[in-house]
Amino acid sequence: MERPHAGRIALGDQLWFDARRGINLSAERRRIGYLPQDYGLFPHLDVAANVRFAGRRDRPDLLERVGIAHLAGAKPRDLSGGERQRAALARALAREPRVLLLDEPFGALDAITRRQVRDQLADLLKALALPTLVVTHSFEDATILAERIAVIHAGRVVQVASAKEILREPATAMVAELTGANILEGIATPTAFGSTIMLTHGGKLLSSTTASGPVQIVVQPWELELADPASSMLSDSVLGVHSDHGRLIVRLTRFTIHADPQDVARFALTEGEPVGLQAKPTDIRVLTPTEAPPARSGSPHPLSDRTHPLSDRT
Repeated sequence: MERPHAGRIALGDQLWFDARRGINLSAERRRIGYLPQDYGLFPHLDVAANVRFAGRRDRPDLLERVGIAHLAGAKPRDLSGGERQRAALARALAREPRVLLLDEPFGALDAITRRQVRDQLADLLKALALPTLVVTHSFEDATILAERIAVIHAGRVVQVASAKEILREPATAMVAELTGANILEGIATPTAFGSTIMLTHGGKLLSSTTASGPVQIVVQPWELELADPASSMLSDSVLGVHSDHGRLIVRLTRFTIHADPQDVARFALTEGEPVGLQAKPTDIRVLTPTEAPPARSGSPHPLSDRTHPLSDRT
C-alpha cells in the first residue's frame, strides 16, 4: 500500500513498481493474496460472503479445500481462531493470486490451535505450489512452513538460507539466538586441531574451528550432553527440568539443554546442584563479536536477486 522512494518490484514478467520509470501498479491490480495478522474479515458478512467479496463469485470449492464448507453461513464472531484463519485464507485464495503474503498468520491463536493450524497450512501451501512469503517472529514456524528463510534485523537482511543451513552456520549471534541456541563469550586459542575456548564465566570448550582472541560460541540445546562435573571441562548449576512435547528441557544458569531422559535420571538433577557438560568440537560454532553480514551496498536485495528466485514457499 505504501509507495517506496526507490527500487523495483516485479513478480515474474509483471512489473509492479519502478521508481526510475515512474511505474506504480495499483494494489488492486496486483494479484496478491493477503492474509493480515487479525484476518480482517468483514464482521457483517458470513464466511461465504467474505470469500465472495474477494472473488466476485461463490467459491464453495475453496471453503471445502480449507475445511470450513460447513461454516459457509456463519459470521466471523461465531468462529474459533483457527476457523477465522481458514476463512481469511479462502478469501485470499479467491482472488486467484500469483503470490501469497501471510503476515503473522498464527499470532492470534493459542498454542494448541497454533500447532494444528500451522500443520494444516503447511500441507495446503505445499499442495497450492504458490510462491508464499510468511512474516513471522517464530523460527519454529519458519522451519515448518519455509523452504528458504530470510532473517531481517534492524531493517536489513542478514542471512538467507534453509533452516538446516541457518542452524548449522548462523551468520551472526543474533541469528543463532533466533534459533534458540546457547551463546556465550570467550577467548579462543588456536591449536593443531582447532581452538580451545576459555569461557568468560569459567570453564572451557574445544572447537574444530580455528580462531584466536575474543569470540562468541554458539551451541544448540540438543548438542550439549550431561556429564560428571568432576571430570568435565565445563559445568553449570541446575535451575529446573520440565517436559516439552515429550522432550526434557534442562535449564541451567547459562545453558539450556534438550536432555536424554536416561541421563536426567542417571545424574539425579537437583535444583542448585552442579552438572557437567560436554559437546563435540564439530558442534561448537565460533563467531567473532564484531562479525557482521557482508555489505550489500550496490547489490540486489537477496529476495529479488535473479540468482536467488523465490522458491515455492519462503
